[in-house]
Amino acid sequence: MKDLKTAVVVNPASANGLTARRWPEIAGLMENEGISFDTFMTEAPEHATELTRRALRDGCDLVVSVGGDGTHNEVMNGFFTPEGPLRREAQLGFISMGTGSDLIKTLGIPKDPAEAVKHLLAAPPRAVDVGRLSFCNHRGDREVRYFVNIAGLGLDGDTVDRVNRTSKALGGFISFLWGTVASLMLYRNKEMAITVDDQPVFEGVVTIVAVANGRYFGGGMCIAPHAVMEDGLFDIVILHSLSKLNLLANLPKVYRGAHLDHPQCITLRGRKVAVQTEEALLNLDGEQPGRGPAEVELLPLALQVKA
Repeated sequence: MKDLKTAVVVNPASANGLTARRWPEIAGLMENEGISFDTFMTEAPEHATELTRRALRDGCDLVVSVGGDGTHNEVMNGFFTPEGPLRREAQLGFISMGTGSDLIKTLGIPKDPAEAVKHLLAAPPRAVDVGRLSFCNHRGDREVRYFVNIAGLGLDGDTVDRVNRTSKALGGFISFLWGTVASLMLYRNKEMAITVDDQPVFEGVVTIVAVANGRYFGGGMCIAPHAVMEDGLFDIVILHSLSKLNLLANLPKVYRGAHLDHPQCITLRGRKVAVQTEEALLNLDGEQPGRGPAEVELLPLALQVKA
């Protein structure tokens, strides 16, 4: 890794500003390990994507994302254009400083920055699948974004929207648990028609539909406990027709990944998912970029990650 031309994209606003305060320490940890790098600080939403594309076009072999799951999503989007991968041989690394830190749970990357730097140095590149998502953004236009962890519609979209409008000062677990319970009190199940690999699988009222490449979302909920990031398939989890009381009673099971046997839970695997809905909000790797209708396609082994 020390021979790789490396760029580090830092979101100083992530983790309620903690990343800005800890960045000098993290930079020192990397320098002490003999890693040479250029630093790029984000200044606005989606700036991380622009900075990453610029670094890759300038010949960087490795881009390290320092921030939360939303930052990681923006950085990995810099590895792609709407047509596909920008440079397949380039690698992506993570030092997670965010509220949820769900992505690193599936990848097996330590949360502690010192351990994460050592892991970054030692880990071989690993090819993982990527999702390409077409959706309706907040301007009402169709947009294409990529994700490496989970895209979902329904209650999780409402929750992410609520959590991202708060200070997150209580940390990931409490922030997302509060956001889930608060959203649940106001949430109404959404009408959706869902197809997987062009076959209709459900039509009716849906609480959550998660198209999972990774296992965790919402600050530690194990929504897709059997998901594998390099198996060429999404794990699709549909929770439908759940009342507020039923969902609240089963919330602990979702954190443990023990909800798949619930009678109102449908699980499938596939490479292509379409969700017809006009009103459900979207959760994309911990961000809320728009709403349905949504179409998701799997790109097998399209991204090299240091994990």
